[in-house]
Amino acid sequence: MGLQCGIVGLPNVGKSTLFNAITATSNAAAENYPFCTIEPNTGVVTVPDTRLNRLTDLYKPKRELPATIEFVDIAGLVKGAAQGEGLGNQFLSHIRDVDAILHVVRCFDDENVIHVDGSVSPARDIEIINAELILKDIDTVEKKLDGVQRKTRTGDAKAKVEAEFYTKVRDHLGAMKLARSVEIANEDEAFWMRDMHLITRKPVMFIANTDEHGVLKGNKYIDEVKRIAKEENAKIVALCAKIEMELAELPEDERIAFLAEMGMNEPGLHAVVRTAYDLLGLQTYFTCGEQETRAWTVRKGAKAPEAAGVIHTDFEKGFIRAEVIKYEDLMRLGSETSVKEAGLLRSEGKEYIVEDGDVMHFRFNV
Repeated sequence: MGLQCGIVGLPNVGKSTLFNAITATSNAAAENYPFCTIEPNTGVVTVPDTRLNRLTDLYKPKRELPATIEFVDIAGLVKGAAQGEGLGNQFLSHIRDVDAILHVVRCFDDENVIHVDGSVSPARDIEIINAELILKDIDTVEKKLDGVQRKTRTGDAKAKVEAEFYTKVRDHLGAMKLARSVEIANEDEAFWMRDMHLITRKPVMFIANTDEHGVLKGNKYIDEVKRIAKEENAKIVALCAKIEMELAELPEDERIAFLAEMGMNEPGLHAVVRTAYDLLGLQTYFTCGEQETRAWTVRKGAKAPEAAGVIHTDFEKGFIRAEVIKYEDLMRLGSETSVKEAGLLRSEGKEYIVEDGDVMHFRFNV
């Protein structure tokens, strides 16, 4: 199950530095001037999960395959982007393709780092980005509305209802409210909304890019972002992109000491990935054997056949049953054999709802 998060924000707030850090590459230029990034950079990152590491130690397979998440570094937006300012239309089209938006907000003072608007103000910066995304969505809705209104002239009753829905959404956006807060009354409205792929309908995580002091103690800028995140029903992670970059450049065996020296328990990437999973309603299950241990991503609430389909569509079509072991039971008892002897290996059918951390083996017939 692919997961793509688009990193957005005003120019020069630390997007590319963050991207370079979390992908441990230097693919994204990170210079002290606006529009450093034009074409979106992409990087696939493994999802850190100590459970997979422990399963590998237990099974000793030939290989270990973690789940992955893809980050897309989208060029900085500016005021007027929806009307094409700063190549804005091109940038906005890139955002439409991602599953979730990671909105980087500057939350530190540094006179040596230029801010595109001359001062640090998270509320203003968020308002600018939201306004441009909303204006782009209004354009999308108006195109839909125009097409449906043609049908209403023929007396099509359902087209009239559909047009009323698009009008409601357009007016909602026109009041500078995000599409995420539009109330959906029925399945038809849910379908029409999904079909538009509105940018402001996507789940959002604010990344408060701060300095070393802000990571450890917080600051007024981070508090401001927290307040806005609560109002918008969004998530927030505070980190220092500069520290993350320094950490990524270190050899693996030196990173733990670096984190301890900084007073940090883990890299900011770990919190970003966990929050992204929560944002999208995702969870992890595992398959284990002599050949490999592997982590798979599946939505929360998924039933066993859907989880099998993440591996291969044939597994879902020919699903018979799933043999399920709870991760905690496996770790506590030390082997599959011990789990079976304790009567804790369960055979589950098509209605079984997968839980985070399940170790699964699928029986299927094609």
